[in-house]
Amino acid sequence: MNQRANALADRLEQGARALAVFANALTDAEWNTHVPKDGRKVGVVVHHVASVYPVEIQLAQTLAKGQAVVGVTMDDVHAMNANHAQENDGVTKEAALELLRRNSAVAAAAIRALSDEELDRAATASLYSEAPITCQFMLEDHAVRHSYHHFLRIRRAVKL
Repeated sequence: MNQRANALADRLEQGARALAVFANALTDAEWNTHVPKDGRKVGVVVHHVASVYPVEIQLAQTLAKGQAVVGVTMDDVHAMNANHAQENDGVTKEAALELLRRNSAVAAAAIRALSDEELDRAATASLYSEAPITCQFMLEDHAVRHSYHHFLRIRRAVKL
């Protein structure tokens, strides 16, 4: 087993697990609290983290093949997030946590399947102003980091 890929997958799983444990303990009022500066409900954000793992992994796998990531901008990400929030405004805790469990497991397995050569492979990415980035960077900045990033904001929102 690739040690680097396994370590990345472990970090993704740890973040997803921490988010899931915390979210599972939230009251209905906390689940429906709006996250400051974000505007989305806590539950929507948990579902968001779960729902974008496949996209984040696909982008990393594109780079792992040495192919450029094209046609993905921050405007696209913001539009996708706004659409997701609107479509999932009433998401249940059970549905969000099941999706988080399932998608984080699939994402971790996909990461574990990567070789060091694939992790090191770089290509340009429209999301980064056409800068060449590595597969590992894409994973660390998106799929691996994502749950930690939102977990901190969610914790702050419900502790207000």
